[in-house]
Amino acid sequence: MEKFVITGGVKLQGETVVSGAKNAALKALVAACLTDGTVILHNVPIISDILVMVEIMEELGAEVKISGHTFTINVGRFSHSSIPLDKAALARTSAMLMAPLLARTGEAIIPNPGGCRLGARPIDRIVEGIGKMDVDITYHSEDGYFHAKTKGLAGVKYRFKKNTHTGTETMILASVLAKGKTVLENAAEEPEIDDLIELLNSMGAEVKRTAKRQITINGVQKLHGAEHTICPDRIEVVTFAIAAIVTGGDIFVKAAHVAEISSFLEKLQETGAGFEVQKDGIRFFANGTLKAVDITTGIFPGFLTDWQALWAVLMTQAQGVSTIHETVFENKLGYAKDLKKMGAHVELFNPEVGNKDAVYNFNLTDDRPEYFHALRISGPTFLHDAVMTTLDIRAGAAVVIAALAARGVSTIFGVEKLDRGYERFDARLGELGAKIRRETEE
Repeated sequence: MEKFVITGGVKLQGETVVSGAKNAALKALVAACLTDGTVILHNVPIISDILVMVEIMEELGAEVKISGHTFTINVGRFSHSSIPLDKAALARTSAMLMAPLLARTGEAIIPNPGGCRLGARPIDRIVEGIGKMDVDITYHSEDGYFHAKTKGLAGVKYRFKKNTHTGTETMILASVLAKGKTVLENAAEEPEIDDLIELLNSMGAEVKRTAKRQITINGVQKLHGAEHTICPDRIEVVTFAIAAIVTGGDIFVKAAHVAEISSFLEKLQETGAGFEVQKDGIRFFANGTLKAVDITTGIFPGFLTDWQALWAVLMTQAQGVSTIHETVFENKLGYAKDLKKMGAHVELFNPEVGNKDAVYNFNLTDDRPEYFHALRISGPTFLHDAVMTTLDIRAGAAVVIAALAARGVSTIFGVEKLDRGYERFDARLGELGAKIRRETEE
């Protein structure tokens, strides 16, 4: 196990360049498997989730060359149609390989996927949709795999019961080589999906947003190679923004795009924190007293669920009482105990909700009495040092940022999870002045 040892109280200052979006790059790797042509991807983050996906693809027969942040991918043919369980347990996106495997081999054997455990995160919305495309798909409990077969993918009109960006992307990937037209309703609108659509269209696909939350795909017989640059990571932008503000610092995030984080900037403006949009990025800086501001997470263009743990750290330094209402995942506030360890005044609770099915995007059957969906924060409070363990990528980033703002020396275990979503996180923070070092625990 690896750990960070962080000495807090240092103002972070300087410039950093935002990485390519993890959630776009992973899907682009899957898209590259839809063709026997060469696909070149630029601005790919070098993170462990990406490298695990590359290993899975190589075991399936792909050739992947990595030069800096440019990946050159060729999948002349698949050598087999089964994804290894040990690798899939490390990368949830591996389930999406079901689409190119079915399209090109007619068969896919996919283990129940892994990744961060942020509640149940069921793939039932993917399985149900794929099953409508003339695919026979069943789950075998004896081996823990989904077994899917088809004589040919067929276009379908399908409406998602709940918002799902992974489900939307998987259905798009399956539809581009299907026979006929596919219409997806209640489809997700995240910018990473538009990045995927742009890549697929450059490969010869016919994918369009034809109405609000509607995507139409006309299947084609074959895709070809293409070259594409991955969009910036909007989660990383917000991470560095809050790091700048809570440490009393000033950071310019190069290549940050306003449109992708507009809901965050609207809330940030209410707090009184400083930010300045410039030609090639956004500057974030401390600007005196912060005001407490409530947020409710939601589907795009709402406040992203992956920002809320970071927002909680910001609110510990704000004047007044703020609330965070998490509506996307049923169990994503576990980091609250770490903030309490550091002296934050936080309280978990469940707000009164009339129509839970309309408010919450998770499956209500996955909810449990011991889960909390909201957090109340009273501030400002002086944070102090503590010993903590990383729960998941975004919760881990939040406690790192809290430790940077705190007094004393904090230790955070299990930081390998951060490597799944942030490239050189500790080194880049160090370049901005953070006193942070990585150690290996024997």
